[in-house]
Amino acid sequence: MHAKAPLTPEGRRRLCERIEAGWTVAGAADSMGISRQTAHKWWRRYCELGEAGLVDRSSRPRNCPRRLDPQVERRVVELRRKRRVGPARLTGETGIPASTLHRVFQRNGISRLSDLDRTTGRVIRRIEMSRPGELVHIDVKKLAKIPPGGGWWLLGNEANNGSKVRVGYVFIHSAIDGYSRLAYSEIHNDERAVTAAGFWRRALAFFGSYGITVERVLTDNGACYRSFEFRDLLIANVITHTRTRPYHPQTNGKIERFNRTLRDEWAYARPYRSNEARTRALDKWLHLYNHHRHHTAIKGTPVSRVNNLSGQNT
Repeated sequence: MHAKAPLTPEGRRRLCERIEAGWTVAGAADSMGISRQTAHKWWRRYCELGEAGLVDRSSRPRNCPRRLDPQVERRVVELRRKRRVGPARLTGETGIPASTLHRVFQRNGISRLSDLDRTTGRVIRRIEMSRPGELVHIDVKKLAKIPPGGGWWLLGNEANNGSKVRVGYVFIHSAIDGYSRLAYSEIHNDERAVTAAGFWRRALAFFGSYGITVERVLTDNGACYRSFEFRDLLIANVITHTRTRPYHPQTNGKIERFNRTLRDEWAYARPYRSNEARTRALDKWLHLYNHHRHHTAIKGTPVSRVNNLSGQNT
């Protein structure tokens, strides 16, 4: 309904009340600034269904004679899942226009190839949260260290005099709230149980500073998340622990997507001359991510989804 519509459901109710009170249909229509035919329509619906008849009805037709036969629709959907190609590719096999196939795929929630699991072709059911803290995703990302003076990206073939020197790895421990996408990360030299527990203790304090009470966490099946230290910390804070299916990282998709963003926009965003320089840049990037970076999925910044909580209106 547009902003200047003469009748809302409340206006329709007042129209019918005036007719019930003895007004003529034409007189009531004139008082509301609508046509007599429109007033008759809503009066008739009110007489048949009561106030329920004053609600807008769906504009969808009662039947669609040109819609694909359900059996044919099931067949093309199954073909889409098996082949995992676009409507244009399937047009030649099915003889059905690509535009029709696209509408079929939209109805079935598979209009994008990303809606399907790459291995099995099954429809991916995305996890949607309703409030901050309902589910926090946790993961560890291993990243190669940068040798002093910069790596090959900065120095080219002159890096390390052309020899392959092993500089080791750092481990990025991250947690992201499934509703707001508010994220917290730390860099450590390992992914042991005591390290993961210490990270999660500080992550809890971080989320708590935004007024978020964590109810459940989702992790993979890494040894550090199966440890007694991590388990006891969750029990002490009355937090439920859920694990992903083995070899199914897409189950923990929000943190996996965050890891990719972390890699592209921080770790490999520019050449660093040392591992310490990259480490120092992390806090600044996290502030940018949480407070200023627009997130497509939530149509805003992560902090915009928690700034209505107590103490977070600044």
